[in-house]
Amino acid sequence: MQRKAYATGAALVAVLAVGTVGCTGGSGTGGAAADSKPGTVGTAAATAPPGTYRDLPEPCGAVDTGLLRAMLPGAESASPKDGAEGGDGTPAAYEGEQTVTYDNDRRVGCRWKSSTGMGSRHLLVDFERVVSYDPAVSDDERAVRLYEDMALEAGIPTSPPADEESPGSGEETDGDEAGAEEAGDGGEDSGRASKKSDAPTGSGGEDGDGDGGEGDAGGEPGTAVPQPAPGAALAPRPLEAVGDAAYIDDELITADSGVHRDITLVFRTGNVIVTVEYEQWVTDKRRLPDSSELQEKALKLAGQLAGEFRD
Repeated sequence: MQRKAYATGAALVAVLAVGTVGCTGGSGTGGAAADSKPGTVGTAAATAPPGTYRDLPEPCGAVDTGLLRAMLPGAESASPKDGAEGGDGTPAAYEGEQTVTYDNDRRVGCRWKSSTGMGSRHLLVDFERVVSYDPAVSDDERAVRLYEDMALEAGIPTSPPADEESPGSGEETDGDEAGAEEAGDGGEDSGRASKKSDAPTGSGGEDGDGDGGEGDAGGEPGTAVPQPAPGAALAPRPLEAVGDAAYIDDELITADSGVHRDITLVFRTGNVIVTVEYEQWVTDKRRLPDSSELQEKALKLAGQLAGEFRD
């Protein structure tokens, strides 16, 4: 009798042990299945759409030759391009020099230069395709943030002035502006002359053939002249109708070798940020590069480049 009772108790213990193991395994499997669904939904919700553009244009071929001729006076004096198709004699200066980048799929650029006996002009076009490595942020959103950082660093106002006019479209009729010039107002150069200390030296300035657009600022020969403050229509500002967002910056800088005006125009379209840098150098400090003329040409170029992305 005692041996039978012992066997019955041992069998009961074994049955309970098997039941416990079975319940534990079922619980673990059920928990894994429950966790997989939220994980799948969360990953799908965090995936941002791809950028608007997957590639970039060929930078040195992106600018129309006719526009290059207008922006780079004096380049026609360069020797004709060897082996030009059809013997068109296109100056080598219009070919451009591609900038060096670490990833041509992400960033490309090209630069041009024209020189005369008294000066030079420089043009740079840069294309950057922004890629976001955050699955919750799209490439376009990342480009918006990067563009806004660039505008903030340049000190560009957040919105265009209500009375904005196109460069060269108005006359200076405000007596305050004329008074500021006569009083020797430092204008846009004040406090910003050191921003581009690495600008090229010894390149001289543009000759006064009418295409350069300089105006005689007066003053004694060999002396620096007061730099007039730009009108509201030419001041650094955001732009409309150029890409998705755009701004233009204008700096007049006096160096030992002369005076140069630097125009920087940046616009964003989708996940691509395009930068145009257009500079004019003059050695005669009595002749200032014309802001209106340089801005107008930079705007034409930006409009052409933005149009290529819409095509």
